Amino acid sequence: MRLFSGLYVQTMHWARHRYASYWLALVSFTESSCFLIPPDVMLAPMTLAKPERAWFYASLTTITSVLGGLLGYAIGLFAFHMAQPWLMSLGYMPAYEQAAMWFEQWGFWAVFIAGFTPIPYKIFTIAAGAANMLLLPFVVGSLIGRGMRFFLVAGLMRLGGPRLEASLHQWIDRIGWLTVLILVTGYLIFK
Repeated sequence: MRLFSGLYVQTMHWARHRYASYWLALVSFTESSCFLIPPDVMLAPMTLAKPERAWFYASLTTITSVLGGLLGYAIGLFAFHMAQPWLMSLGYMPAYEQAAMWFEQWGFWAVFIAGFTPIPYKIFTIAAGAANMLLLPFVVGSLIGRGMRFFLVAGLMRLGGPRLEASLHQWIDRIGWLTVLILVTGYLIFK
């Protein structure tokens, strides 16, 4: 079944759209405080589609993600009581409690690590505000962590360029079905 190759072609078409940068900025901003899809899923194909704009896309993603992180910080600082039920309904409460503990111990480093890794950054932005973390270390940690992550993704996609795009198109169905198999197996094991 060639389900994923059709999605891949459509994704690359959208990545070349003239409004793609605006959507990337919107996803990057909202992911840092409330949205569930990471901006990498747009950044990677957009950079593959237009490798010459890799650094622009990485900069845009970083800046809008940190601005969204400031919104998450404000939510934690001023409206945590309203965000708490949402965190609980999504099963993020244990992650939030862990993040709050990390802020007490490591502060800047907790934000930096959350910004760079696949750990949900939004949890840390809200927790930083709720813990009343100093704003400057929060912004600096976010800029460095998010910047490193997004510039790494853009750099790898730029380096791969058209050859990587063609290779992915050739292998995308196998990769997609393998991913589904791994997710289903993981779900069944940890259920």
